[in-house]
Amino acid sequence: MTRVFINDFAVMSRLGMNREETLASLNSPSPPRPDEQFELVDGETTMIARLPGQLADAPSARTRTNQMASDLLGQMQPQLDWMKATFGADRIAVIVGTSTTGIEESLGSLKGRMEAGEWPEGFELKDQELGDLAHHIGAAVGAEGTQYTISTACTSATKAMISGARLIRTGIADAVICGGIDSFSRLTVNGFHALSSVSAGQCSPFGAGRDGINIGEGGALFILSREPSEWEVAGGSESSDAHHMSAPDPTGAQAERAVRDAMDQAGTNPDEVDFVHMHGTGTPLNDEAEAGLVMRVFGADTPAMSTKGMTGHTLGAAGGLQVAINMICMEAGVYPPHVFNGDRDETLAPIRLSEIGETADAPLVTSLCASYAFGGSNAALVLRRVSS
Repeated sequence: MTRVFINDFAVMSRLGMNREETLASLNSPSPPRPDEQFELVDGETTMIARLPGQLADAPSARTRTNQMASDLLGQMQPQLDWMKATFGADRIAVIVGTSTTGIEESLGSLKGRMEAGEWPEGFELKDQELGDLAHHIGAAVGAEGTQYTISTACTSATKAMISGARLIRTGIADAVICGGIDSFSRLTVNGFHALSSVSAGQCSPFGAGRDGINIGEGGALFILSREPSEWEVAGGSESSDAHHMSAPDPTGAQAERAVRDAMDQAGTNPDEVDFVHMHGTGTPLNDEAEAGLVMRVFGADTPAMSTKGMTGHTLGAAGGLQVAINMICMEAGVYPPHVFNGDRDETLAPIRLSEIGETADAPLVTSLCASYAFGGSNAALVLRRVSS
């Protein structure tokens, strides 16, 4: 099977606006957490996790999601220039995940139409179309290959990376810009509240009394190609529960299938995986099913964690953010910290949750990222550090 490598990446979230700030937060004895109280339409409140800094100017970006994309691309400019010079514009694809695009901006336009009877000047429907993000990135970098957006809720970014690797292996593209980005939207937060899925306070993945998620915003973009580098997308797999529109299959059977298939692709056994970056939303059903899955596949000794207690749930960007955090931590020789209320739910399978500040005794070579979504969508990706 053709090997696919990550030649560069950029990341932003509640943890920081770039890789350096993200590492500093991950190494902090008190990592950032969702800390902004947000009032919902029914008067109740939840915590959210916005970006901690200002975005770079991007005149061509009409939405916050696209502005975030432009900022992330700017962080990879030298590698983007190399990519275009090496492969040519027509051999560069863009496959990204999102769930919000320009929905927040469209809410303001909709209010204007309801009050004035017509759409405000400058309103364009394409701003909220799911394909807009991929098209914006393609235009920004001058890519002329295949371009599309994946929107499968919380597996979107992971599926985008798996799809990007597939385009390279099948020869459809020589390089792919992939990952995921989601910006904050009032509609999204209230929608999850309508499903009784948001926490009244700070989310607590795998914690006793956990009551839901905190919505966050963030994103991560990656450059994939066959050109060897330090990081390899060693395996990736997808599956579907066909169980329920919003609740996961409590057996975790199809989620487990995705995890095992991803490891088979990578030629990796469970005991060779240094740590597992779990989806870990902080909802009762997700954490119960996922703890059981991790216990069955990896046992009680493999470090496992959810970073959503720091970043919040970034929805369509979540899987890409996990991969970026894994790369940052593997290079630094530390485990991503599992941050929650500290009161572990003892009724869950006794997996090993990583601690804040926990360092590895040996180089971290292989990690796995798992993503699960509404509709029974599952995706898993194995990341390997080629040199350590």
